[in-house]
Amino acid sequence: MNNKVHQNTFCRLFFLLTLMLLCGLHVSAQYVQGIITDAATGETLPGARVFYQDDKRTLVASDLKGQYKIRYRKGDLVFSMIGFETKIYHITSSQKLNVKMVETASNLAQVEVTGKKKKYTRKDNPAVAMMEKVIAAKKQSDLREQHDYLSYMKYEKMTMAMNEVTEKVFEDEHFKALPFLKEHVELCQETGKLILPLTIDEKVSHVIYRKNPKSEKTIVVGDRSEGVTDLINTGDIVNSFMDDCFTDVDIYKDEVRLLQYPFTSPIASGAIKFYRYFLADTVMIDKQKCYTVEFGPNNDQDFGFSGTLWILADSTWQIKRVQLGIPSRSDVNFVDHMDIIQDFAPLPSGEQVVVDNKMILQLKLTSWLSKFQVERTVRYSGYDFSDIPDRSFKIKGDTKIESSAKMRDEEFWEEQRPTPLSTSESQMDLFMQRIESIKGFKAILWVGKAFIENFVETSIDPHKPSKVDIGPINTTFTQNFVEGFKLRASAQTTANLSKHWFGRGYFGYGFGDKKFKGLAELTYSINPKDYLPREFPKSNISASYFYDVIAPSDRFIQTDKDNVFTSLKWTKVEHMAYIQRMQMQYDREWENGMHLVATARRERQEGAGNLFFQPLHTATQDGTSRLDQVDAEGNYYPLPEQNTQANLSMANKQYLTTTDFSVAFEYQPGASWINTKQRRLKTNFDSPIWGVSHTMGVKGLLGGEYNYNLTDFTVYKRFWLKTWGKFDLYMKAQCQWNKVPFPLLCYPVANLSYIMEDYTFNLIDNMEFVTDRNATILMSWDLNGKIFNRIPLLKKLKWREYLGCNMYWGYLSDKNNPFLAQNADDSDLYYFPGHFDQDGVFTYNGQLMDVQRPYVEVIAGIHNIFKLLHVEYVHRLTYNTPSTQRWGIRFMFRASF
Repeated sequence: MNNKVHQNTFCRLFFLLTLMLLCGLHVSAQYVQGIITDAATGETLPGARVFYQDDKRTLVASDLKGQYKIRYRKGDLVFSMIGFETKIYHITSSQKLNVKMVETASNLAQVEVTGKKKKYTRKDNPAVAMMEKVIAAKKQSDLREQHDYLSYMKYEKMTMAMNEVTEKVFEDEHFKALPFLKEHVELCQETGKLILPLTIDEKVSHVIYRKNPKSEKTIVVGDRSEGVTDLINTGDIVNSFMDDCFTDVDIYKDEVRLLQYPFTSPIASGAIKFYRYFLADTVMIDKQKCYTVEFGPNNDQDFGFSGTLWILADSTWQIKRVQLGIPSRSDVNFVDHMDIIQDFAPLPSGEQVVVDNKMILQLKLTSWLSKFQVERTVRYSGYDFSDIPDRSFKIKGDTKIESSAKMRDEEFWEEQRPTPLSTSESQMDLFMQRIESIKGFKAILWVGKAFIENFVETSIDPHKPSKVDIGPINTTFTQNFVEGFKLRASAQTTANLSKHWFGRGYFGYGFGDKKFKGLAELTYSINPKDYLPREFPKSNISASYFYDVIAPSDRFIQTDKDNVFTSLKWTKVEHMAYIQRMQMQYDREWENGMHLVATARRERQEGAGNLFFQPLHTATQDGTSRLDQVDAEGNYYPLPEQNTQANLSMANKQYLTTTDFSVAFEYQPGASWINTKQRRLKTNFDSPIWGVSHTMGVKGLLGGEYNYNLTDFTVYKRFWLKTWGKFDLYMKAQCQWNKVPFPLLCYPVANLSYIMEDYTFNLIDNMEFVTDRNATILMSWDLNGKIFNRIPLLKKLKWREYLGCNMYWGYLSDKNNPFLAQNADDSDLYYFPGHFDQDGVFTYNGQLMDVQRPYVEVIAGIHNIFKLLHVEYVHRLTYNTPSTQRWGIRFMFRASF
């Protein structure tokens, strides 16, 4: 009996935690849907208007195949279209309702003028003619073009709720013991569905703009957040992600960034070719006569809007209202339904400005999880074109948060809100108190957060935040050629211990080499932090000690080298090195996108596995020269009989010690990030990134053995190709200016794992190409389903095509080439790495590159498999030898809209 009680209690807690972490019970959506056809001909009618008689804001339009889908609510459903008789059906339940529209004789001429949509054409289409005038006149409605200064107040409210909650949910045995949940369920007026609000965020801002010199600043004067994200110490990732995805929609711009994608505006410069427009009827809105134009993309699986424009019936051709959605067959992931409604009002000057903006998205992660609703309401007020003092624009970055913004009282919020909060929204504190009071909830939440965040907190109580987090968990055990099986324990302190001082590190042991390794790092953040020192903008000073074994390629990979998943390699990595590093670093970011990193470092490398450090002049055990075979081109090679493991072991140089200083600059205007406990993720890929760095090695300082200078230049740019997806270009040039041994030369950024990594080569082996001058070009083209969406059957899968090409040019100058006779006795150079075959004969690993012939690999991939899996086929085109791998399969899991 007791076991059953405990089991039921655990199940209730598990279900509740799942709900808090965006996983809940699935309740089937309820719709009225069907096909609208011409009663006389049987042809489908795209662009027919469907709405509930008591609320035209529910309006949807049939797509190019005459299909419509509208959320069920009890009432009279209207079907309307120019040239056809209006039909009204009384709806009492969700159902499939096919409608046959009867053409009206009196409107035959009008039908001919507007195009009855049997075959869409732009020629002689009055809707297209009208939209051309709207597009031509839109510049007159751009306040930033028409005025030298602009300021206004902006109120934002964003809520996330569990959607389509019914009595069936609370009849489930797991929720019967949680009767209070019913008290927080409410009716969404826009959708007619029951929702359970989980979070609410409000913000009040003052926006100022100056045309010359161009500058726009946002001063946040009020900011509050309540709900389930408060239970997660890095809950800002949810808020930041929602802010990044559900942004302001400005239809007067050619591209509208939404859900991290650029959507073509229905009044963009090139919109006539992208959309189909249909002239509907004439209506009165706020006593102003408006033309109604309905639109949708030519291909309803492209990233475009469908909806309705209400255009003022005067010579200004300004927008009075717009309703935006996405076609039901759109290729956008996880969005089941979207509605954006914007209302415009005239200023005393006669200009139309947006005053209300409401966005409602119905999110559906999978068919077996609950749907969720995100609602964003924005109210604009106080438009002013008066001069603004220059000192007001001397704000670092684009946004300033006033010190009192998060301490505003309820009186402030009641004054700022255009409409009062709903009962459930106003009781969010009570809802969270009840959730936290459930017996065992804190422990279940603790386990759930560890699974999601990859870190284990040392405090179970949400009101006593963790001061130390243990993790990353996925580095607890791993394996490699030198260490064999490895165990590792990692931890980091948080701002709950100190907002300025942070520590992190790990302790590991390899059972193969029987050595202990670790990292100890102490960071001082000049700016106080909310949780971790990497939060933007950084201004940190850190000191660290590192001792571990790594492969040379590990230096370039962003993922932790001990990640258990990336430890599975497509090639045998036998050349590794023990690295002992002591480092001081200053890391500074500015709000304008400038990033500076200055580093002082002493490092000692020791060969591990089959990696050895041996100067060229070193003799073998019998006293003969290591270089005594010459080919026809003057290249020297060791004699096979002298290349035994014993001879090389006797002559090995144990360590390579370097001391260097480096400075790196990176600039990305508009840089933005989302913070997680393990790393921070870049969210703005639209603006270019420029980078330059220089590293200077100093011989004789702290045991440094070489003078050297290494310079890097990098450029990244994303190009949006409208309906053809996005094209990413990454370029890098690198030069080692001095004579140095191979560990200090340049190598391509090689990914040896089956897991895809950004900005890496997929089929270059470990240390395969050694250069001191090189250039990298990485190109990728995500077509976003442009081709697959036009292939019958295949388009139902919503797969997305991906093409790529990676190229690497390089050469090794004579001064660093150990195979030239002139360098035979140069002790500054080392023998290049290689391996022994089964007969003990030594063979060099890499290849010298021909500067006229680049390394090239091409990629063809399918992304968005099950909305999560990305798979790529990689083929190597150049520098193929019997030992190289010419093709491979790479994959990764990544969700996106």
